[in-house]
Amino acid sequence: MAQQAHSTPPPNSGWVTGGIVFGGVLMLVNGILAILQGISAISADDVWARIGDYVYKISLTGWGWILVVLGVLAAVTGVGVLRGAEWARAVGIALAVLNVIIQFLFLPYSPIWSIILIGIGVFVIWALAVYQPGPRTP
Repeated sequence: MAQQAHSTPPPNSGWVTGGIVFGGVLMLVNGILAILQGISAISADDVWARIGDYVYKISLTGWGWILVVLGVLAAVTGVGVLRGAEWARAVGIALAVLNVIIQFLFLPYSPIWSIILIGIGVFVIWALAVYQPGPRTP
């Protein structure tokens, strides 16, 4: 029996290399958007939907601070990814996973926006996980 070819792109193909750059840009933009989302939750609670009983009881001000801190970390890590920092890939994956979880928990307040940010987070995880940095040249 013949083996089937894998549909996974080869390491560091144009797709993957472009994906890491796009993933870094998305992390940076996602971080900035999370900061703005957090600021709006902190300053104007009436912007967000009012929900009754919710399992994860955190005030909108609390959610705002969580989003601001996560946004700052994501933006800094996005810059690190774009500069090729070795630490940035692992930290970026961890922050993207955390962002997906936070956005899932934030769904009742902003369902469409949270789903969009979850999709961006999944792409960032893929882009950072698939990329394999080559040996450094002097």
